Amino acid sequence: MRDLQERPPASGFSRREFLKGSSAVAAASLATQEAIGQEKEQRAAVTSGWTEITLDVNGVKEKVKVEPRTTLLEVLRYQLDLTGAKPVSLDGSSGCSTVLVDGKPISASTTLAVAVKDKKIRTVESFGGPHPDPVCTAFVEYDAQQCGFCTPGFVVAVRAFLDKNPDATEEEIRSGLNGNLCRCGTYAQIVQAALDVVQSTEQ
Repeated sequence: MRDLQERPPASGFSRREFLKGSSAVAAASLATQEAIGQEKEQRAAVTSGWTEITLDVNGVKEKVKVEPRTTLLEVLRYQLDLTGAKPVSLDGSSGCSTVLVDGKPISASTTLAVAVKDKKIRTVESFGGPHPDPVCTAFVEYDAQQCGFCTPGFVVAVRAFLDKNPDATEEEIRSGLNGNLCRCGTYAQIVQAALDVVQSTEQ
């Protein structure tokens, strides 16, 4: 009987070691669950409800109220009354909601307002005034608009493209503006307007 009691387990793994291991696993599992719970609470605090942010729009600091899902287009149109950017396509495929963010063209309908709160936003409204942007003047000169829904997006897109490519050729302009659609089919006039700006800059 004594020999049986002193004989070590065949597996080399004692009941005491098993219980220690189980306790460690349980503690680790509990810690993980607590961490997940804290992360969910923090995420809920950050991403839920209305909050006030400040946007730099056309050189003016504007205070607006947004939810995490509020798009830049919604803020521009329904809080700041800047209706140049149009809600033609929610996926941004038409280019009608094109605005400039830090000088780059983006689709306001697919951009969250909270994502641009520390950036400089420029809408087509800033292209007018006593001294309109040459792109606007060229659009009028070449009758590059009909219904007008695509026009603001095209004007912004042309300006952004020519800022980057001041000596662009007709082929380059056509390629560079292929993210904007015109249902009225005024592409030829739009390209001519863009070429006129290029030529005027070269003189």
